[in-house]
Amino acid sequence: MFAALSWSLFAESGSYDPLAYRTGLASIQALGGDLYHSLGATERTLVSSEPISFETSKRPSIRLLYRKDGPEVIRGVWVSAGFIELVNQFAHAKAIDRQRKGYLRRYVELMQHSEDQIPPLPDRETAAFWTDDVLNEQLSNFNSIVGILVAIDFSHHYIGHYQKYARALGGPSGDQTPINNLLTREEWEESYQAGVRNAMSAGCLIEGVVPFFESLNKMKHRPSWAGFFLPDHLNFAAMRKDMVKLQRDFLRVDH
Repeated sequence: MFAALSWSLFAESGSYDPLAYRTGLASIQALGGDLYHSLGATERTLVSSEPISFETSKRPSIRLLYRKDGPEVIRGVWVSAGFIELVNQFAHAKAIDRQRKGYLRRYVELMQHSEDQIPPLPDRETAAFWTDDVLNEQLSNFNSIVGILVAIDFSHHYIGHYQKYARALGGPSGDQTPINNLLTREEWEESYQAGVRNAMSAGCLIEGVVPFFESLNKMKHRPSWAGFFLPDHLNFAAMRKDMVKLQRDFLRVDH
């Protein structure tokens, strides 16, 4: 898995740019394949083997993909250009925060006032922000966030949430209502627990996604796109404890 990811990081860049991310659509698609193969046999029948599709919208979103192609039913997720930008820059801001305390908090303050697209990182061209150590942590954060968010959305297909809420979602357009805001608390818990287990089986741990969820949860004003990643008015403190326990139990078992 990691070899495939490493190849995809460099394959995405047509020419070398020292201030360009090596994480993007190709790495998400590779990770989506790993998540698919980490599912159980029954779950794999309800998620497509190539489950990641791309849309050009600058608004961050992960939307459920369901369409019929002749006799075949395609189930997966749409990821937007804005989502890739959001995760790249959040993962980077989290890594930068280790050397410039408060950087992530200030960046999240900028994000919460952005409805249509994600703002650029402050002082983005600072050389110290692009060292190998910082970019390695950015990569780790990116994989954690993407892996768990995508895996949670996969679970809506195989648990049956998409079928239950399909009409309320508003169809295939970019204005689709976030399913997270339609789920009951019990349904959300079932989905994120299944997603976390799937992501961990594919090699993604929670260290990057926990601060991502925490940052959304602490926003005084949540942009409407935040609902694609975390239900509105969620008590994340309880969820955080549960995620930590899921990972501790997972790592305790010899996989």
